[in-house]
Amino acid sequence: MLRDKLKDHHIILASGSPRRQQFLTELGIDFEIRLKPVKEVYSPDLQRTEITNYLAELKAAAFEGELKTGDILITSDTIVWHEGKALEKPTDPAHAIEMIKELSGRTHEVITSVCFTTSENSRTVHAVTKVTFSRLEEDEIQYYIDNFRPFDKAGAYGIQEWIGLIGVDRIEGSYFNVVGLPTHLVYQTLSEITA
Repeated sequence: MLRDKLKDHHIILASGSPRRQQFLTELGIDFEIRLKPVKEVYSPDLQRTEITNYLAELKAAAFEGELKTGDILITSDTIVWHEGKALEKPTDPAHAIEMIKELSGRTHEVITSVCFTTSENSRTVHAVTKVTFSRLEEDEIQYYIDNFRPFDKAGAYGIQEWIGLIGVDRIEGSYFNVVGLPTHLVYQTLSEITA
């Protein structure tokens, strides 16, 4: 079992996301939170998983030279990919409304990459989930933005919130990936790293 394999390891989660922290706790993993500011800038040539892989690895690079034997650093990045472009976190309420209007009645992809870094090497995995929204009314979108203020979320929505309850028609792939972390991949990859 993973919990036993991790006894000789120290997990460092480089994320301020309460959802990611909660997932690790629910997986039964003891961890320390260690945050570093990283300018999340990438080349416009990058597409889909190339973006999330690059950003997850960029966040890991900020810890270069700091990891000790037994440390496993976890960094990750999530984007919403729609119509050939990445929808990241909205800058203000108007931007959030515009994003959700774009997603309304259509299918988009939620892509998360997770980078696992030790003092010796690193490994990056990713998950892609397709999410289809039913058509949302303008007053529903406005209500969601006003009451849930999803400005810290890629694509301006949290599937676990009100809008997910009323607006998500179907998903293909991992639900937890859409919330912010493909937990099955995290568990599997940590099991393989510590085998």
